[in-house]
Amino acid sequence: MLAAVSAEPLRPAYLLLGSDRPKVRRAVARLRARFPAESIEHLTADAVTGADAVASCNAIGLFGAEGARLVLVEGVERWAVEDVEEVVRYLAAPVETNVLALVAEGALRTTALAEAAENAGHVLRFDAPKPRDLPGWVRAEFERQGSRVDVDTARALVEIVGDDVNELAGEIDKLVTWAGGEAIGRREVEHLAVSAGDTFVWALTDAWGARDLPGVMAACESLLERRAKEPFAVASALASYVGRVRAAQAMAEEGLKTTEVAKRLRIKEYPARKALGHARNFTRDELDTAIVRLAELDAALKGASRLAADLQLERALLELTEARHPMPTPA
Repeated sequence: MLAAVSAEPLRPAYLLLGSDRPKVRRAVARLRARFPAESIEHLTADAVTGADAVASCNAIGLFGAEGARLVLVEGVERWAVEDVEEVVRYLAAPVETNVLALVAEGALRTTALAEAAENAGHVLRFDAPKPRDLPGWVRAEFERQGSRVDVDTARALVEIVGDDVNELAGEIDKLVTWAGGEAIGRREVEHLAVSAGDTFVWALTDAWGARDLPGVMAACESLLERRAKEPFAVASALASYVGRVRAAQAMAEEGLKTTEVAKRLRIKEYPARKALGHARNFTRDELDTAIVRLAELDAALKGASRLAADLQLERALLELTEARHPMPTPA
């Protein structure tokens, strides 16, 4: 369907919609590429009415009547009924030399707009695949960018990132850029790919789990310097992860396998495997004491201590990573 906006003769109207947002964005980019920059008017449905969009289509333009013009309107699912009616009337007899491209980010309120766009031009719908089909979608996205991955690697990426195609597309872009034409396998995916929700502390939790004190302190310093997150948010995320590792350790002691641990923790298999690996680097007492220490850090960051928040976080990280015996509570 992407070829419909890059190869065939231009039509007076296009409606682009669907849950596969990366493909929608690419289709819009291909359509824009067929027009000089000065012949494109980019609008949003929040800022203009349907009548405004129609007026733009009817306008001759600053550079005269020669050449086609593109009027691109995003977010059309937010238009009121009267806005849709204005556009539907226009699409019954559109200006042949201009193109009206309507982009919907969600479900349309009525079918009238889609029907009118189909009659006047073309409706392009890009729906994200079902979860079971995501590894195939991932492989196709890698191949589109000139890289190839096997089914196991694609499945690993889905396990780590989840089923949001926007997040998957971002991780694929990152991996392809990092690889620079080299092969990408499961090992590279497991090392580099992260879930968007965990991105800001991934380096920190991974270093803590490996008892890599220099790595922990470097990750903490980077977060605080860039102000990616405040100390309280970093501490909260770490506390959540330590709790996951402690729970995984307890389940492993019961004899549960990785798949069962993942199911009980309601996480993907790869994060569960990672937590189990980290659990082997700590004793039960260390993890129990770590949870207590993080609770004390939480209270301190909320005002129980007069020390600077950055310093409190760094002191706790030092204790949590370095100790190999029950850690004393600081005075």
